[in-house]
Amino acid sequence: SQWIEVSNINSDGHPVRTYQVCQVRREDQNNWLRAEWIPKRQGRRIYVEIKFSIRECRDIPNVVSCKETFDLYYFESDYPDATDDRPAWNDRTYTKVDRIAADGRFSHVNTEIINTEVRDIGPIFKRGFYLAFQDSGACISLLSVRVYYKVCPTITEHYAIFNKTVTGPSITSLVQAEGQCIPNSEPVGRQPTVQCTGTGEWTLFTGSCRCLPGYEPQRTVAQRCDGKWRSFLAQG
Repeated sequence: SQWIEVSNINSDGHPVRTYQVCQVRREDQNNWLRAEWIPKRQGRRIYVEIKFSIRECRDIPNVVSCKETFDLYYFESDYPDATDDRPAWNDRTYTKVDRIAADGRFSHVNTEIINTEVRDIGPIFKRGFYLAFQDSGACISLLSVRVYYKVCPTITEHYAIFNKTVTGPSITSLVQAEGQCIPNSEPVGRQPTVQCTGTGEWTLFTGSCRCLPGYEPQRTVAQRCDGKWRSFLAQG
């Protein structure tokens, strides 16, 4: 592989490491770069955010073969057991995610063009995976790669608490979460539920809770059921 690791200083003065490749004066390029094993944790559908820059082909002198794209792949594995030779460096072994193109390309005139692309992969069935990047003859700098999964955050709605819930294996998945009534309250009929969408948003609330006798709802800052205080005047 012709990828090289380069140390730079970013605009904030902090050291950063990037990976670069620029083999545009040779034909038939096939340069692979593989990240370390990434545990999927609770995630089932994984998101990959890539920050990168690509040089404009017409800005490079003496070009033999030049492209302005690269390919993103992944390989599932239960353990961090990859070697220099395994998994094999080819598109039959890895699963292709997408061909990544740059919205903006830098040149010797304009060097401050950074692209950000997000792709999703999955569902992931094994304990983790490897990401791989294939260059076929572009002038690329990989600046950062962020890997994450989405959740629906903890909320209180209809006097019930719905805990943080990991999204499902596909964009269209709905994951049902059951709510727990807040202190000093009880469910109205069945236990309240809600659906967590594939984009990390709550939808389709059903059921609710109500304050127990002797408590009243407070809606000002947070949903609470506070006790009622009564004063009695002694008669004599």
